[in-house]
Amino acid sequence: MLSKLLDPESVAVVGASPKQGSVGYVILENLVTRFGKKVFPINPKYDEVELWGRVIKFYRSISEVPDPVDVVVIATPAPTVPKVLEEAGIKGVKAAVIVSSGFSEAGNTELENWVKAVAKQYGVRVLGPNCIGVYNAYSGFDTVFLPAERAGRPPPGPLALISQSGAVAAAIMDWAARRRLGLGFLVNYGNKADITETELLEGFAADDRVKVITIYIEGFKYPGEARQFLETAKKIAAKKPVVAYKAGRGGAAQRAVKSHTAAMAGSYEMYHGLFQQAGVIEASSVREMFDMAKALAMQPTPRGRRTLVLTDSGGMGIQAVDALEALGLEVPEIPESVAKELKRELLPFAAVANPVDVTGSTTDEHYKIVLDALLPTPLFDMALVVTLMQVPGLTKNLADYLIDAKKYGKPIVVVNFGGSELVQRFEEVLEGNGIPVYPTPDRAAKALWALYKYGEIRKRL
Repeated sequence: MLSKLLDPESVAVVGASPKQGSVGYVILENLVTRFGKKVFPINPKYDEVELWGRVIKFYRSISEVPDPVDVVVIATPAPTVPKVLEEAGIKGVKAAVIVSSGFSEAGNTELENWVKAVAKQYGVRVLGPNCIGVYNAYSGFDTVFLPAERAGRPPPGPLALISQSGAVAAAIMDWAARRRLGLGFLVNYGNKADITETELLEGFAADDRVKVITIYIEGFKYPGEARQFLETAKKIAAKKPVVAYKAGRGGAAQRAVKSHTAAMAGSYEMYHGLFQQAGVIEASSVREMFDMAKALAMQPTPRGRRTLVLTDSGGMGIQAVDALEALGLEVPEIPESVAKELKRELLPFAAVANPVDVTGSTTDEHYKIVLDALLPTPLFDMALVVTLMQVPGLTKNLADYLIDAKKYGKPIVVVNFGGSELVQRFEEVLEGNGIPVYPTPDRAAKALWALYKYGEIRKRL
C-alpha cells in the first residue's frame, strides 16, 4: 500500500482548481508540471481549462475518471471528505492524502472517526487529515500546497523526512532546497487517523534509495503506539540510521502539541528513554537532526572514538577539541616518534600534537601529508578537518586531497566558513563527493558523534 502512496503511477485531485492562490491550484500545478504521470483533476465546476500552456480536462467526480487511480488527494471542506472518500473506495483507490483540516485537531473527533470508518470499509489507507502529504523528489509526486517559489523543492537524495507538522516539514523542504541537500522523500502525516510514523518508518526502511530516516515528532496519539514504534525502530536502526527530534518538551509546549495535531505529548523523559531503547539517534534541534543525518548518509561508521583534528586555524582547532571532548570523543596526542616524522615535512612553526595546526601559511600539500601519515594508522578512527580557505596557500585542489583520503575508510568531516565563490565551490565539490561540510566546529563534532553513536547502536542491536 505505501508504494501506492509514496510512488504512485496515477493521482486524482479532488478540489483541484484553476484559481491561482488556492490550495487546489497549487497541488494541481505541482502535479501537472512536475509529476509526469497521470493526473486527474476533480471539480464539477469546470470542464476544460487552459493552464500552464496546455488544456486540462476536469472531471465531475472520481467515478468519471476512465483509468485506475492509485491515490486520491482530497482538498475539500472537512464535512465533504467522508463522501469523497467513499467515492474513491468504490472506484478502487487504495490510498488517500487528506489535506483538509477541521478534524480532531479542531475538536471534531466525530468527523475524523467517520473518515476512519469509511476508509476501513473500503480498504483505503489514509494519510492525514490535516497534512501537506507527500513529496517525492524522484518522481515529482508532490501534494505540498505551498508554491515552489515560497517553499523550494530539494533535489533527490539519500534522506527521508517523516514529520508530524506540515509547516515544519515545508520549512525544512525550503531550507534543504536552498542548500541543495538531497531530501528524496518527505511525508507529513498530520492527525494520523490511519497511517502512522511507524508504518512510514517501515516503508522507508524497505526503500534502497533512503540511507537515513529523519523524524520530527510531537507526540503519540493512541495507546500502544510507543510500543509499536519501539519494536519497529529497533529492527530498522540495526540496519539503517534513524534520527529523531522530539518537539514539545516542556509543559507549555505540550499544551501546544495537543492543540496542533491532537497528539498526546507525554513526558519528554519517556520519549528520550524510548529513543535510547530503540537505537534512534536523538537531535536537540531540526538543524542538528540534518547535520547528523548528512554525515550518516555520506560517511562510514568509525571503529572507535579517537579523532584527529587537522586545522589551519589554532582558534578553530581549540574549539573543535572542546566540542569533541564535551561529546565524549577522544582527541589523543600524537606519539613523539610520529610527530618528529611529520615535523620534517611541515612548516617549522606548525604544531604537531593534535590538533595538528598547519597554520595560516599552509598549502594544500601540507593537508595531504598529515592525512596520508595519520589516517591509515590505528592511532585515529576519524578526522575533523578545518579548511579556512581565506588562507592564500590553499586552492581548490585541497578538495581532491580530502576526497582521496576517503580511501582509508574512516569518517571525515570538514569545517569551512565563509561566503566567497571559492568557499562555496569548495563545499559543493566536497559534498558532491560524499564529504559533509559544516560552518562551525561544534556542528562538525556532533556529526562525528552521530557516526560513533550509530556504530555503537549497531553493535548493540
